[in-house]
Amino acid sequence: MSIWKKSASVHALNRDSAKTAVSHLGIEITEIGDDYIVGRVPVDERTVQPFGLLHGGVSVVLAETLGSLGAFYASPEGHTAVGLDINANHLRAARSGWVTATAKPVHIGRTTHVWQIDMVNDEGQPTCTSRITMAILAPR
Repeated sequence: MSIWKKSASVHALNRDSAKTAVSHLGIEITEIGDDYIVGRVPVDERTVQPFGLLHGGVSVVLAETLGSLGAFYASPEGHTAVGLDINANHLRAARSGWVTATAKPVHIGRTTHVWQIDMVNDEGQPTCTSRITMAILAPR
């Protein structure tokens, strides 16, 4: 059973991210399931730190992007979602390829959501795990 309360498509989510930090970093939404969103970020000159590793902050941007989209589309029509808190544990460096993340809800409440975002490299090895708490704001 789907958790989505608003209509969403991979095409629309990518289109709406044009000319934002998301598109600047090359982040792409690749899949929407009944209770999850998948996206990925390239490990390239836009996203690495000076030592050639994926910048930890970019992993957090990917996590916040997916968690925010999930919370927004799983909240009632007219409601918005804004981040309250995010954390990330960096588990393994990524030096090339793509890092792919899957966001799933841990809690969907009336005024808050908690989303878990797990990231892996091209070999399927964990690179980062993140959790975001979102405030769900009713229309004014």
